[in-house]
Amino acid sequence: MKLVSWNVNGLRAVIGKDFYASVAQMDPDVLCLQEIKMQKGQCTVDMPGYEAYLYSAEKPGYSGTAIFTRVKPLSVTRGIGADAHDHEGRVLTAEFADFYLVCVYTPNSQNELKRLAYRMEWEDAFRAYLKGLERTKPVIVCGDMNVAHEEIDLKNPKTNHMNAGFTDEERAKMTELLNSGFIDTFRYFHPGETGQYSWWSYIGGARSRNAGWRIDYFLASECLKDRLRASSIHPEIMGSDHCPVSLEIE
Repeated sequence: MKLVSWNVNGLRAVIGKDFYASVAQMDPDVLCLQEIKMQKGQCTVDMPGYEAYLYSAEKPGYSGTAIFTRVKPLSVTRGIGADAHDHEGRVLTAEFADFYLVCVYTPNSQNELKRLAYRMEWEDAFRAYLKGLERTKPVIVCGDMNVAHEEIDLKNPKTNHMNAGFTDEERAKMTELLNSGFIDTFRYFHPGETGQYSWWSYIGGARSRNAGWRIDYFLASECLKDRLRASSIHPEIMGSDHCPVSLEIE
């Protein structure tokens, strides 16, 4: 089964940038999108053969997640069941026969870390939600998690230290999540590989210089380790400031 995750930075915008050709090239069984920035009915997404599930933010043109899947889920859940965190369309969960797939768009801590305190609350609530799901069946988490976990995960760690996405606090929360029983699948297959990024600023030609960050992930419950087959980043796919990431599982 091939799973793909992509922060499209606006689904309506990316559709005009070879989105369908890119999806056909990757040929996912399940496609998880973040930052769709649209409400239901604002755009027709022509994905024959896929069931579509959207979770929009209440604020128009902001955030939002979507799952397109060839395999009909047993159930789909929007949000994590916590009012403080369920107004921005950030977590969409599809239940399959032998695992949950959670598509997440983690809140950015923003300039001057204005939202870091909220981010810390979010991290604890989200981890509790995942561990609750795990009591029923294994979990795969994918999406834009808005943190470069280690120095190897961004081009310029020293100059970005304590910027949003590379604060000690955010990195510690990712460590805590992994230590609670999740595998960073890309690092499982590519433990020391440098220069592997999934997001580049639009400013200063960052993508052409590969001055990027790896902030898009596939995490998997440790009990799924023997079923993991490949975890990849796809920088050749254009259309957004993020590129897709993928996981192949048996």
